[in-house]
Amino acid sequence: MDTPATRPVEFDLPASPTAASHCASTVGQAWARVPEPLPAARKAELIKRIRALLARERATLVAHYYVDADLQELAEATGGCVGDSLEMARFGRDHPAGTLVVAGVRFMGETAKILSPSKRILMPDLQATCSLDLGCPADAFAAWCDAHPDRTVVVYANTSAAVKARADWVVTSSIALDVVADLHARGERILWAPDRHLGSYVQRQTGADMLLWQGACIVHDEFKGTELELLRAEYPGAKVLAHPESPQPVLAQADVVGSTTQLIDAARKLDAAQFIVATDQGILHKMRAQAPGKDFIAAPTAGNSATCKSCAHCPWMAMNELAGLAHVLQHGANEITLDAELGRRAKAPIDRMLAFAEQRKRRVRASGDLARDTALFERVGPA
Repeated sequence: MDTPATRPVEFDLPASPTAASHCASTVGQAWARVPEPLPAARKAELIKRIRALLARERATLVAHYYVDADLQELAEATGGCVGDSLEMARFGRDHPAGTLVVAGVRFMGETAKILSPSKRILMPDLQATCSLDLGCPADAFAAWCDAHPDRTVVVYANTSAAVKARADWVVTSSIALDVVADLHARGERILWAPDRHLGSYVQRQTGADMLLWQGACIVHDEFKGTELELLRAEYPGAKVLAHPESPQPVLAQADVVGSTTQLIDAARKLDAAQFIVATDQGILHKMRAQAPGKDFIAAPTAGNSATCKSCAHCPWMAMNELAGLAHVLQHGANEITLDAELGRRAKAPIDRMLAFAEQRKRRVRASGDLARDTALFERVGPA
């Protein structure tokens, strides 16, 4: 059997707990497996086999918006779920299936296990990771927390179970503003990790006193403000949809800033024929399905002298493929395991967020008016 091709991936890694507070970082090195394209006949064969295996194992498939369109369609066709990472985990928690197959990246499988500790959680590829997770090692993060014991620790969902276990709050991109604004109103000062762009956005919107871990998503960090201006000039009627993990020069041009679920809602509801989308290109499949007849254009990730690390698609999300899915169902491989005590501690800040969201009972109705939209939350969904 041929060895699968791999590609190197660079990501931001804060140099030290102290440096993390002062925008200093170094470059970490990781890798991602490059999947082989499948002939149509092989694809059809695998889909048929996976359907039978899901039924045999009494399993349900939950897939992220960023994975391959075949996996998204298969999840929905077999009674599973396509959504953001917390929606995936909550769907799996509430579904009667005893086995969940999580098509996404590793922290998503961990989150599913945290919320469903008695269920078997499988993943097509356990090596599918996330630059935000890699860029926030648990030991360094704990040392940073120890250096600031007077601050409330708020972490983004795109982190390991060990990092979540050290937090006071876990938040997602759609509820981060509400949570931090509430903490700020109570006079609390914040330690935020790991995404610096989302953290900066929240800080600007709320005025909270926040120290930011200097991580970044390799997909969203690549979007370029100057090139976006040029693209907007080519499509003057297009609305710009941006995920808040994007840099500030991109967010400043956006008509809607929101989580993946919020951006899909905006694409469907806003009165525009064209949209420029600054998030992972995997989301375009769902946007086209939800808003047929509208035109979706990927935001630019490169310009003069730029080197594209991701080309607007996460290399680890791309590792989720039909062959891997069939393999884990056939053999029960790639199971997520988690220490029970660690899972219990990681669940507490997630439960705190869910209770906060339930209390607020916000509804997301994307209108294009940022001042209005940021106050409206129904789904609690991360990237």
